[in-house]
Amino acid sequence: MAPSVLVLGGVGFLGRHLVAYLVENDIAANIRVADKVLPATAYLSDKLKKVFEDKRVEFKQANLANPAAIEKIYTKDDGSAFDYVINLAAETKYGQSDEVYDERTYQLSVAVAKEAAKRKVKVFVEVSTAQVYESDKKPSTEESKLKPWTAVAKSKLKAEEELKKIPGLNLVIVRPALVYGPGDVYGITPRLIMGAVYRQLGEKMELLWTKDLRMNTVHVTDAVRGIWHVTGTTAEKGGRTGPVASPEIYNLADHNETDQGKVNELIKALFGIDTGFQGTMISQFAKLNLESVTEDVNEKHLQPWSELCKSGGVTNTPLTPFLDKELLKDNALSVDGSKIEKTLGFEYKVPNMTEANLRDVVTEFVESGMWPKGTTK
Repeated sequence: MAPSVLVLGGVGFLGRHLVAYLVENDIAANIRVADKVLPATAYLSDKLKKVFEDKRVEFKQANLANPAAIEKIYTKDDGSAFDYVINLAAETKYGQSDEVYDERTYQLSVAVAKEAAKRKVKVFVEVSTAQVYESDKKPSTEESKLKPWTAVAKSKLKAEEELKKIPGLNLVIVRPALVYGPGDVYGITPRLIMGAVYRQLGEKMELLWTKDLRMNTVHVTDAVRGIWHVTGTTAEKGGRTGPVASPEIYNLADHNETDQGKVNELIKALFGIDTGFQGTMISQFAKLNLESVTEDVNEKHLQPWSELCKSGGVTNTPLTPFLDKELLKDNALSVDGSKIEKTLGFEYKVPNMTEANLRDVVTEFVESGMWPKGTTK
C-alpha cells in the first residue's frame, strides 16, 4: 500500500518540487502539505499549480512556529499516523536576526520532531544544509568537522543536535549543497540576475575572490529524489533494507565540483557577456570592509534589475540580485555527496551543471512573468 506523507514547509522551493515528485511518480496515497504561505501566493509555475490541485494533495495553512498548529497538522481524520514526515520548514532567508532563526528553525524543528516521535512516524527526515561544515577546499564528508558559517546553518546544526536526543525518533538528516533549478530564488539565481544586468549594462561581470572558490551544487530534482530516497520507500533502485539506524546523515552534492569559475563560464555562455574576477588587492580590501563592499555590490545591481523588469513589463517578482554579506564572504562550500550512492544505491541524474540547466531556470521565470524577456543570448 502506498504511504501517507506529511511535508512540512511544502510550498517552498524544495517542498514544491518534492510534492511534484511524489505526485508525478504516483508514490504516495495521500500527501498533506503544511505551510504558512498559500500556494496561490507562492509564485508557483503552471505545472506546479496543477500538482497542488491533485486529489492526493491536501494543503493546510499553518504557522508551525505555533505548537497548537503542529498537533492539528499531524492529526488525520481517520486517526492514523503519517508514515513519513519530511521537514522543510525553516527560515531560509539570509540576514535575519538570531531570534528569528531560533523561532522559525530551531524551535520549530524540535517541536515537529517531538510530535513525530510521539506518533511513531516510520521515518522523520530533517532537511538541513551543507553549510554546517567547516569551510574547506577538501570536500566535507558526513564525518567532517562542523563549523557553520551562516546564521541559517548555525540554527540548523543546533536543531540537528537536539533532534538526535529525542527518544523514539527515527531520524534521517539530509545536508544538501547549494540547490539550484527552476524556482530557485536564493541559490544560483542572484548570479543569473547579475548576468542579465551586465548584459544590459554592456559591462564585464567581475566577482570577488577567485575562480577556484568552491560552491558545490545539487539540482533540485536530485535533491528531492535524495530526500525521498533516504526514507527507504522509493520507486527507484536501492534504498534501505532495514529500519533506520537513527540518526542517519547523508550529504547531497552532484559530481560537478562546482566553483565560481565553472558558474561564470556558464553565465558567460548564457548571457553572452565577459566574466572574470576582481583580483587579490580588491578581494583583500573586501575582506576588511565587507559591510561597505556588500552595499556597493548591491547598489550596482539593484537599480539596473529594477529598470530591466519595468521595461519588460514585470511588475511583481520575488527575484532580486541582492546578496547578503554572509554569502559574499570567501567561504568554500565543498561537499562529498557519495555516501548516499554507496550506502543506499542512489544515483544523481543531473551529475553536472550545464548551460541548459541554467537556461531552464530563466525560461520558467520568463514564462511565469517574473523575469523580463530577451535577456539571454
